[in-house]
Amino acid sequence: MSNLPTFIAPARFTNPALALQQVARIYDASISHLRQAMHQFVAGDGALDHVRACYPLVRIHTDTVSRKTHADSARLSYGFVAGPGRFETTLTRPDLYRGYYLEQFRLLLQNHGVELEVGTSGQPIPVHFSFAEHDHVEGNMTAERRMLMRDVFDLPDLAAMDDGIANGTYQARAGEPQPLALFTAPRVDYSLHRLRHYTGTGPEHFQHFVLFTNYQFYIDEFIALGHAAMRDCNSEYIAFVEPGNLVTRRTGLPPEAADALGKQPPRMPQMPGYHLVRADGAGITMVNIGVGPANAKNITDHIAVLRPHAWIMLGHCAGLRNSQRLGDYVLAHGYVREDHVLDEELPLWVPIPALAEIQVALEQAVADVTQCKGAALKNIMRTGTVASTDNRNWELLPDNQPQRRFSQSRAVALDMESATIAANGFRFRVPYGTLLCVSDKPLHGEIKLPGMANHFYRERVDQHLRIGMRALELLRAQGTDQLHSRKLRSFSEVAFQ
Repeated sequence: MSNLPTFIAPARFTNPALALQQVARIYDASISHLRQAMHQFVAGDGALDHVRACYPLVRIHTDTVSRKTHADSARLSYGFVAGPGRFETTLTRPDLYRGYYLEQFRLLLQNHGVELEVGTSGQPIPVHFSFAEHDHVEGNMTAERRMLMRDVFDLPDLAAMDDGIANGTYQARAGEPQPLALFTAPRVDYSLHRLRHYTGTGPEHFQHFVLFTNYQFYIDEFIALGHAAMRDCNSEYIAFVEPGNLVTRRTGLPPEAADALGKQPPRMPQMPGYHLVRADGAGITMVNIGVGPANAKNITDHIAVLRPHAWIMLGHCAGLRNSQRLGDYVLAHGYVREDHVLDEELPLWVPIPALAEIQVALEQAVADVTQCKGAALKNIMRTGTVASTDNRNWELLPDNQPQRRFSQSRAVALDMESATIAANGFRFRVPYGTLLCVSDKPLHGEIKLPGMANHFYRERVDQHLRIGMRALELLRAQGTDQLHSRKLRSFSEVAFQ
């Protein structure tokens, strides 16, 4: 027999704020129940029955394919269900997702004119996902005691966390509801915990616009720009957050209570994250993903649950054309996927299109930062196909096979991460883009030597980073409703953005 929290009966709502209050009420009660039981378990209580608490859910019923048309949402590609039926999803962290949930609830009510049902689901919350940010009570237990957790608590169930909905392979069984969101609550919680591990920062610091890079040089420049913004009392950014949740507030702003919990990490995380924070969450996050498509897939798998408005890759690449020069930019308008890490989730026959809004913003940003226009702009930036490989030493393969394929694809540049980031953006409905900088030309005998590389980095990194940040500022200014286009969504799509 399970030890359950007090049952909170399902209720119906036509007010988004009241619906969210009910979600928070159920979630908070469940988390409090698990935390209390966990403290008892750590203290040695041997009389606990199986302890269980479940996530809240939101459900909608509609019996028609039609929906109401509203001027403020008619152009949106989300906020409505695909047809008649029952649709639901489990929810987590209403404190973190408050604004997001409110908007999704508002659109569902507006578009369908029906009630939202909020209640307790049958999906257990794994006890690991109930721990507070700085709660490490499990570390005080012996190995034998930790093993006994399996008898008392629900542990993470990978079967409840797969990406079948996002991949388009999920099919509800007869009588089951259709999904409302790409990710279930356990899948979201799993990624929120992974983000802390890999980036060294809490998910609450992540912003809606994300830059990825594969070089620490870019991070060094971003740190310098972040601290400079904090010294500017007129900056639009209110805080700069570094690994360890170290928070620097803008000049004139008082520290917040949670700032005192930040501390310098004993070692840098695998993919350190840095956050230039705006009050509305529409600032810029930058992550050094390191080298390789596995890292690129890993971090984007997890950042996707935060539902960012856009992510852009800034990195170095091998120029494949003789007409290119070191330091030239490459704006990707297509991708050759030889990275292989997404072959199972997203078949190679699926095209990864360029997104017009991102392309225009990146081109405009290059013009704004370099002050080049017309022919001069074309002279430093080439638009073309980027190939991504999982073999860093592709040049050493026999018979020139990679070179032949790259030539047939009309690729102008080669790297190891861009196609992965773009493909995962397509897969998770996150607008994406790529702007690379040519750092070597191996097919033409120009490889990076130490002195040449150092000079190149000094010349280009600051400018390249400013271009990426400028592109995100342009995207933010034009309105995010134009970013989430229908080309990223299938013909039978979930309602949540």
